[in-house]
Amino acid sequence: MRKRSFSRPSSPRSGGQFRRNGRVVNFNSRPKRGPAAIDPQRFINKAIAPVEQEVYVPHHQFTDFAFTEGLKANIIKRGFTAPTPIQDKSITPVLEGRDLIGLANTGTGKTAAFLLPLIDHMQRRNGRGTVLIVVPTRELAVQIDDEFREFGKGLRLYSALCVGGASMNRQIEQLRRRPQFVIGTPGRLKDLVQQRVLKLEHTNALVLDEADRMLDMGFINDIEFLMSKLPEERQSLCFSATLSPEIERLVHRLLKDPVTVSVRTAETSQNVDQDIVRAGSKEEKLELLIDLLKQEDFDKVLVFGQTKWGVQRLADTLKKHDIVAEAIHGDKSQPQRQKALRAFKNNQAKVLVATDVAARGLDIPNVSHVINFDQPNNYDDYIHRIGRTGRGGKAGKALTFVAH
Repeated sequence: MRKRSFSRPSSPRSGGQFRRNGRVVNFNSRPKRGPAAIDPQRFINKAIAPVEQEVYVPHHQFTDFAFTEGLKANIIKRGFTAPTPIQDKSITPVLEGRDLIGLANTGTGKTAAFLLPLIDHMQRRNGRGTVLIVVPTRELAVQIDDEFREFGKGLRLYSALCVGGASMNRQIEQLRRRPQFVIGTPGRLKDLVQQRVLKLEHTNALVLDEADRMLDMGFINDIEFLMSKLPEERQSLCFSATLSPEIERLVHRLLKDPVTVSVRTAETSQNVDQDIVRAGSKEEKLELLIDLLKQEDFDKVLVFGQTKWGVQRLADTLKKHDIVAEAIHGDKSQPQRQKALRAFKNNQAKVLVATDVAARGLDIPNVSHVINFDQPNNYDDYIHRIGRTGRGGKAGKALTFVAH
């Protein structure tokens, strides 16, 4: 079988190409406007050559923090020695009981930055009270819960995971056991409060993680409802990639005399080669996608679609063409979504086809390509999508299908 070639153009006007069924197919060649609201030229951008970043020298080691002995032992078991910048700068003020605004890119270690000092607080209070952690997506909630279970081993601290797409009865059972940590998405947490199963009057600490994403997703009313049920005296932590006017207003109401820690770096999209693929009919679009995915360098690919039904159908179609693919979308149960995510993370599936639920907050290492099979609703969503590749200073590639 002839090996297909795929090359990036040297500039937005040069016209890249790859070979399909013996003929040359062009992409990025004077793109014509389609029905999408986003100018296709915004999907074309050469990655900036990596700049050697100054190595961060932390002011602390994990052994320097005044954690309980049991927590220190679990940190050592995890192999944690030197903290990341957000951990280095956040842990001490959180241990001191201060409110905090943490500004950091995704994948910088924010979870440990708030979990470790809050676990320490809870141990010193002999497990009295509740820590409420609110996040935008089920997947991020599961990741935080997994981290909590690792750091909290043997400490007699427990959690309840409260997200949609999973059994509410099981979550109610978990809450009746009075766990110290409640981790969940705004909608499900609100439902549980309204059913008088989740009681927030003894909440010692509140964490809003990915606050900007929660506002983007329209959760502000649910968040305000939860805030109205919290005691006045509490510790509040807010982590976000950006500090928009909306976030500032929320923070002003939520936090008291907060410490601000900012470790934001350049946008991840600067490390991503971005281009377009022109297709006419739906059939041609699918054929082009299959040809791309069968090329050797497309080894771990995240494909975005617009609808739950379309994403599932696309994943099923790829399987019929001998491409190992999984789907993740809102109609999947939480166990199904976690199974698909694990298969992709562990390289058991080459392709993960997803709606925008996977665009942010997920820890997926070494994604080689992001392909926008369907264009996003807005440019912010586009940036979130392509941010799944080109992480950790590595180069990434993103392709977006546009109409002729």
